[in-house]
Amino acid sequence: MNPATIEIYHPRRVSNLGQWDIGGLKLKVYGLVAHGKRVDDLMQALAQSFVREDVLARVADEGHDNGMGFVIIHPGELGVSISAHWWIQGSVLCQHIYRKLYAAIEPMDTVKRPVIACVWELALINAEQEAWRKTMMKSAPSPSAYMHARADFEAA
Repeated sequence: MNPATIEIYHPRRVSNLGQWDIGGLKLKVYGLVAHGKRVDDLMQALAQSFVREDVLARVADEGHDNGMGFVIIHPGELGVSISAHWWIQGSVLCQHIYRKLYAAIEPMDTVKRPVIACVWELALINAEQEAWRKTMMKSAPSPSAYMHARADFEAA
């Protein structure tokens, strides 16, 4: 174990940034911010561009999508992460991540980097899987109920 790589946990604020319909994909949008950071208009525009330019092609390539998912815009301590998630085959969650350190010119290569999520993002991902299970994985699935279900906490 390398103690230099251990981070002290401090809760991060969670916010509801609305819903986007991009290319037929309905997405709930969350902000998740480290202390002293915020989700600004440029980050939201970057996230929308990321979904349009990178994520939609992956959704189409994967196929069998359910047309719904969520986005987490996360200005953290070292950089900004944007993770887009979408549901396929009724029970499988797919993900594509954009990650850029604040001091970097180019984003990180998240295709080669085997990152799933940080501990704060995992809290939101878990809330979303619970919402999916409760609203969609039943005899009468309700897409509108899923899209209205939100993580019910203000910090992760």
